[in-house]
Amino acid sequence: MSESLFYELQGKPKIKASYSAQIARELGCKIISGDLGEGTLINNEGALSVEYDVSRTVVRDAVKILSAKGLLEVRRGSGTRVRFRSSWDLLDDDVLAWHQTVPPNPIFLRQLLELRLMIEPSAARYAALRGADLELDEISQSMMAMETEQREVERFVLADATFHRSILRAAQNELLRPMEGVIHSALMISIRLTNADPRENKESLPFHREVCDAILARDADLAESKMRLLLTDAQQRLGKYMTDS
Repeated sequence: MSESLFYELQGKPKIKASYSAQIARELGCKIISGDLGEGTLINNEGALSVEYDVSRTVVRDAVKILSAKGLLEVRRGSGTRVRFRSSWDLLDDDVLAWHQTVPPNPIFLRQLLELRLMIEPSAARYAALRGADLELDEISQSMMAMETEQREVERFVLADATFHRSILRAAQNELLRPMEGVIHSALMISIRLTNADPRENKESLPFHREVCDAILARDADLAESKMRLLLTDAQQRLGKYMTDS
């Protein structure tokens, strides 16, 4: 799994990143991994410009990018510090993507799964109640793609992500759109931990099929309960990776 796949799932255009964006990514990954801990005073513009062999303007723009995402705080006279995680914009696409490049954070993984449990069962209910025929057809098509691509990890992830995204969209609530990144991030981290062997992908297929069939039958109660069962199964399989120690 890679952050490039995350951007692909999010529909981000593949364009060459500016120097400032590249440096923001480098520093962002160090912050998310903990190499630059919360409250740490980072190197000044001059030192960073030498380290990355760029102008101070490029460094300044990179710092602005990270400040806008809540990762850095610039204080005149006292320098630039890493902000506490509680201030980070954790739903930002870049922040979610950078989590794909560092060792999985067990607390963050648990929180991603908890958020999915709060949202997706209800989304499945509303998809069964409100989904247009074309939207339900997309759910069905992505389910078949999962069954076809179960031996190819990356293609399986794409199909799995499309399945869950299609359900969110079929619920016809535009406020669910920002949650797509959360699902994509959680899926990629989860599969990175549990499904390195493509043969393991088939274990989750019956749960997905039951959700799909319930939505297609427009059985809202069953769709909600089956989605909760699917996510609970994922949570149980990931349990050993979610200890706080």
